Amino acid sequence: MMGRTITAATFFAVVAFAPSAASAQSASKDIVETAVAAGSFKTLATALQAAGLIETLKGKGPFTVFAPTDEAFAKIPKADLDALLKDKAKLTAVLTYHVVAGKVMAADVVKLTSAKTVQGSSAKVMVMGGKVMIDKANVVTTDIAASNGVIHVIDSVILPPAK
Repeated sequence: MMGRTITAATFFAVVAFAPSAASAQSASKDIVETAVAAGSFKTLATALQAAGLIETLKGKGPFTVFAPTDEAFAKIPKADLDALLKDKAKLTAVLTYHVVAGKVMAADVVKLTSAKTVQGSSAKVMVMGGKVMIDKANVVTTDIAASNGVIHVIDSVILPPAK
């Protein structure tokens, strides 16, 4: 399968990583502090608060978070997003589907065909058209270090499979 044969060098070549002051300093901050400092994860922070997951992601970890940006959340119709934010059980399932236990760096992601999420389901990992994807979301930034794990930025919210 293509996901198993791509090299880490190729992964870094196809995924844009633009270091900022926030990401350069993030190794001393936990995942939540790192995301908040980046400024493009306000909706994610709101969702984590609504689901009661802030303290979990501030915990020891390590965690790998496939973090959707505010633009990713904006793809969800407002009424649907508002309803999701009010349904704590469903919101928790969606958010924990974006989290993998352990610290999985980009060089490790490219060796995977799936990743078992904290939610319990596995998300599909693949390379398609020169882009690394988790489910149907493109990974747009990789390896943002945090004191308790790593963040990979994605361009869409991913949803766990229906049970």
